[in-house]
Amino acid sequence: MRAGFFYSYHLGWTGLDAATLLGDLEAEGLRPAHPATGYTVLVSLDFPSSGARSPVTREQLLSLAGLQRLQEVGFRLWVDEGSDFLVRIRKARGGVVAVEFSVGELPPEERERAVGAIRRTVGRASVLCIGFVVDRSGMTAATDWDGVVIEGGAHLDAWPDAVAVREETAARHPQLAVLDSVAISPWKVFGNAVLSV
Repeated sequence: MRAGFFYSYHLGWTGLDAATLLGDLEAEGLRPAHPATGYTVLVSLDFPSSGARSPVTREQLLSLAGLQRLQEVGFRLWVDEGSDFLVRIRKARGGVVAVEFSVGELPPEERERAVGAIRRTVGRASVLCIGFVVDRSGMTAATDWDGVVIEGGAHLDAWPDAVAVREETAARHPQLAVLDSVAISPWKVFGNAVLSV
């Protein structure tokens, strides 16, 4: 079974957006600093050193998470004193930045807490957030979500808990254009668990 995830997609990403996102996540109880050591852990996503961890300061994390010099950055977020999960911020297509939360790494109770916190955080950034995908089981991990959310064209073989896209994107997508949705401004939201996100 693949790990569950929450992906969000943002326009005009800057260091200030990274700082705002991190601050909003911290206000929701998701913190990059290890509860015991206080260290923030950067995770290497490069193939040769994949998974290698390096402690960084909050300022260093914010500088890197703005993606001014990098294509992607990974770090750990802590839900409580024992549970943490990977966050990856990466440049996607068309100037869009994807923020990927690997919530499937968490036990069920912490996963639900994290999904709710991330959803509220994404809601606060809704002006620049063009969409998001929630798949607690990870069954749609192979889907080209960049193609769905950014371009409105990639095919869906399976459905996540929820996928939210802008109205114009939904109208372009051959499958979404003919389905009922729930309007949660500024998105149209589709899926079998829309009301639980």
